[in-house]
Amino acid sequence: MKNINYKTLSIIIPCYNEAKTIQEIILKVLKADSLGLKKEIVIVDDGSIDKTREILSKYKEKKNFNIIFHKKNTGKGGALKTGLLESSGDIVLIQDADLEYDPQDYPNLLKPIINNKADVVYGSRFLGGRPHRVLYFWHSLMNRLLTTFSNMLSNINLTDMETCYKVMKGDLIRELAPKLESKKFGFEPEVTAKLAKIKEVRFYEVGISYYGRTYREGKHINWLDGIRAIWEIIRYNVFYK
Repeated sequence: MKNINYKTLSIIIPCYNEAKTIQEIILKVLKADSLGLKKEIVIVDDGSIDKTREILSKYKEKKNFNIIFHKKNTGKGGALKTGLLESSGDIVLIQDADLEYDPQDYPNLLKPIINNKADVVYGSRFLGGRPHRVLYFWHSLMNRLLTTFSNMLSNINLTDMETCYKVMKGDLIRELAPKLESKKFGFEPEVTAKLAKIKEVRFYEVGISYYGRTYREGKHINWLDGIRAIWEIIRYNVFYK
């Protein structure tokens, strides 16, 4: 396996009111195989009002952790922008705090970049034979429709544009990060559209496991976010140059 130029992996974790899961996801990230890359863990608390901030305060002075507290809730996109700008790794990986995505998938996500086959890797919930919790039909259908619509306008062939797991070369995403505008869940179609517009950027997808949550268990995204995503897809594919 080639790994000549990559030394550090920045793991960006946005969180909002995730006191029930933040400790566990940190432990899973620490244990995850990063294929020899040193981990830089950047956690952005987006104005939580539960005990998330109290838990994260314990990591404030720990080595290889960068804990950032937003005074007010800005949305997932706002938290991710902060985290991306604070990162310094050769490779950057986005990780949700809610345990839906398993850090055991890191090796497969990293290999295409480390082997110099890709600049951007998306982890697809709809590829491969990895474990996948069975949940909402309409939510799954909306994800597929949004991905198809995004593909039509961006002219790339993804199976899961809305996935959390997006892995990118650090210099590439940090150059793009100051231009990101979406504050909420519009981050996914925006970053996809803007990356697709960069000439010669190589996209790859790998199958990942998915342990989705129900709304009772704390899932935040809803059908209104799907409607907003349609506008975001049009906006950043058609009107953004």
